Amino acid sequence: MLQQIRNRRGFTLIEIMVVIVILAALAALIGPKIIGRSDDAKLTDAKLQIRNLETALKLYKLDNGIYPTTEQGLQSLLTKPTVGMIPKNWRTGGYLEGKNLPKDPWGTDFVYLAPGEHGDYDLCSFGVDGVKGGEGQGADICNWNIQ
Repeated sequence: MLQQIRNRRGFTLIEIMVVIVILAALAALIGPKIIGRSDDAKLTDAKLQIRNLETALKLYKLDNGIYPTTEQGLQSLLTKPTVGMIPKNWRTGGYLEGKNLPKDPWGTDFVYLAPGEHGDYDLCSFGVDGVKGGEGQGADICNWNIQ
């Protein structure tokens, strides 16, 4: 019995320190690459959400002949408008799944303007900074400048 206890060994302090150093080195190499990707993912998500809203707006126009006005807003994709030109062929159940309008990846509402300055309508997310304009990570993501 005493022999079995002597044969059991735990990890030495040196072995534990080597493992910690290896894990720290991996974290130092991989961490920055993973952290930078979250910004790219949010940018891609915003573009995808804008494309989905554009599809819903096109279906709305197909049914009703016009896009919702700025006053009616994107809410008209969920509930039948009660102001402005009331659509005659509004689809029961709306044009979006769910009961709420999606927010951009930074938690703010999309901006909708119809008629738009760049087409029939403008649809934008003001990006990470939440204000109109900006460059780099703070740049606006709009339906007319998505590639």
